Amino acid sequence: MKRVIVGLSGGVDSSVAAYLLKEQGYEVIGLFMKNWHDDSVTISDECPWLEDSNDAMLVANKLGIPFQTVDLSAQYKERIVDYMFKEYENGRTPNPDVLCNREIKFDVFMDIALELGADFVATGHYCRKDTITKHGKDVHRLLSAKDTNKDQSYFLCQLSQAQLAKALFPIGELTKPEVREVARAQDLITAEKKDSQGLCFIGKVRLPEFLQQQLKPKEGVIVEIPEVHSLYSEAIPKFENKSAELAYFSNPKSYQIQDGTVVGRHQGAHYFTKGQRKGLAVGGTKEPLFVIDTDVKENVIYTGQGKNHPGLLRSVLFVNNDDVHWIREDLELVEGETMEVEARIRYRQPLQKATLHKMDSGLYVEFQGPQSAITEGQFVAWYIDDELLGSGVIS
Repeated sequence: MKRVIVGLSGGVDSSVAAYLLKEQGYEVIGLFMKNWHDDSVTISDECPWLEDSNDAMLVANKLGIPFQTVDLSAQYKERIVDYMFKEYENGRTPNPDVLCNREIKFDVFMDIALELGADFVATGHYCRKDTITKHGKDVHRLLSAKDTNKDQSYFLCQLSQAQLAKALFPIGELTKPEVREVARAQDLITAEKKDSQGLCFIGKVRLPEFLQQQLKPKEGVIVEIPEVHSLYSEAIPKFENKSAELAYFSNPKSYQIQDGTVVGRHQGAHYFTKGQRKGLAVGGTKEPLFVIDTDVKENVIYTGQGKNHPGLLRSVLFVNNDDVHWIREDLELVEGETMEVEARIRYRQPLQKATLHKMDSGLYVEFQGPQSAITEGQFVAWYIDDELLGSGVIS
């Protein structure tokens, strides 16, 4: 009997994952990760960790599997929370859920599981894994879930071959309604439990208050840039080569206060992110205002009216060499190579046709059509068919 440690989160997905593994004959142990102590910033009736750990324990009892809690809050603070604060401070927008999987669930947690003699670690993610043999070597493939509506492969886009080798995703072949059906049939307490929202493991957080713990409020101006600004109708230069063309189109526009009109004030540019609409508190415009850029140095937020404002749209992005990650190391591009893929720049975004271009400085992702709010610090992930091949931090 192979031993599997399941990250029991107190939700229905991980509960059913544990049940399915037990049915398949594995020796299953449930482990609840406690990653957060500060309840002052969580909206407490939305996923307090105490209720979750209690539900996880009740599920383990029901399934007749051993259960324990591990406290990973020190590592979580250091690897996720501190990183988040630093990124926001520098005017970038991190994705804590992607990092949480790479740094906590499939690193710190996995190490603990392996010390406990586990052969595998399992989670309740909606994705699938399979293994092929290439040149006599096992190659693990990360595939999107059968339930395309719930597919969470994007959140696992930073996993390595070593991490995938030890990972199991038991519910990847099921749809969410089927998962709930299994939970009901087994009379699990989590069967009707709502999905948790918000930061991985912290629960639903009031993000501005959360950020204000570290990043002090600092009043500045909100500037509206008209969509007819000359910046958007500049003549496109002649390019010597493809690299120069990609570099030109991947560069976001740079704004000055005098490019637009001051329409309001804010409490800190570092609390805002590109594409954001809520929280600007500026009325009287024909269409809603969207953040098109933030300047944390000068503490200015630049906005534009409507979701099709040219300041929101770009069709090329760049990933530095250090931030390029291939799950399929065997398919990694070398300088001068290209690859036709489908890519997304955020969870839930439908996949978009794109071409990867590997240059000496890094990787360009050139989309067939303009993308809205390409945001520095977020992850771009690329796929061929239903396989996620790699990802990178947008620079």
